[in-house]
Amino acid sequence: MFETIGNAWMWTGFAIFVLIALAIDLVVLDKKAGQKVTPKEAIIWSLIWVFLSFVFAGLLWYYLANNPEYGREFANLKTTEFLTGYLIEKSLSVDNIFVFLMIFTFFAVPAEYQRRALVLGVIGAIVLRVIMILIGAWLVAKFHWILYLFGAFLLITGIKMLVFAESKPDLNQNPLLKFIRKRVKLTNEFHGERFTVMKDGVKFFTPLFVVIIMIGITDVVFAVDSIPAIFAITEDPFIVMTSNIFAILGLRALYFLLADLASRFHLLSYGLALVLMFVGVKMLIVEWYKIPVFVSLGVVATILAASMLASWFTKPHDEEPEVPAKPASGSAQAD
Repeated sequence: MFETIGNAWMWTGFAIFVLIALAIDLVVLDKKAGQKVTPKEAIIWSLIWVFLSFVFAGLLWYYLANNPEYGREFANLKTTEFLTGYLIEKSLSVDNIFVFLMIFTFFAVPAEYQRRALVLGVIGAIVLRVIMILIGAWLVAKFHWILYLFGAFLLITGIKMLVFAESKPDLNQNPLLKFIRKRVKLTNEFHGERFTVMKDGVKFFTPLFVVIIMIGITDVVFAVDSIPAIFAITEDPFIVMTSNIFAILGLRALYFLLADLASRFHLLSYGLALVLMFVGVKMLIVEWYKIPVFVSLGVVATILAASMLASWFTKPHDEEPEVPAKPASGSAQAD
């Protein structure tokens, strides 16, 4: 059985908080159905979710530091584990957002119709992570050597991400999309936020339905990447679960904030690749050397900050400088 600092009331309290947070997120960001979330609203709510994550970290530290069973040193360790896991999962969720943006762009989903897709995407991400964290915790407790498999998987994933960082996937060649197109009747146009519509007594699926399926598969893929990464930081299911869920909460607000800035962080994929490679190596060498959690937090934060700063001060390769057009031969010249 795995060890955890989470007791019954802590798990219950966190579950209630998540349900309330989701309800608030849905009510606030959906108060104006059919309208786009403004950048100001996105910034405010993104900051609120980050603030709540740090409030949770503070409360966790206070509880552990004042508990005779644990003490201040243990509280420092567990709080740092939470913050490191949160930073890793939050950075991976940013990459998730960029994939969402690619899907929405490919299907030309109007901004006002993206809300419902993102709602289901966030709920799906939470459900998948809960399931996979429980499975992962059981596997680690039962077969501790599986951490080495997680480490190798993350290292290989990071290397692949680094090698193919510049390549853009072609959704037209996606096997799932080809499968859907062959087996269901699809409309060529959107019908509001509806997933299905009847035409002459025949049910047709709208492009928004396909978008939901693609986002669901994306959630699965990113859950497979992110869950092993957090187990490199801590094996405590409560820390793993809370850091993951806090990283996902506010994903919709973060999407609306970053959607217009995606091109400005074109080097972030390199940073994420290096983070995954670092975490993978950390898991593989744990038998010989255990990298302190404080060091891991510093390395991850430095890599992400460096990649974002480098993105801000450099232009993507596909942004060619504009060349002034030459005047046509024989045309009148300006005085």
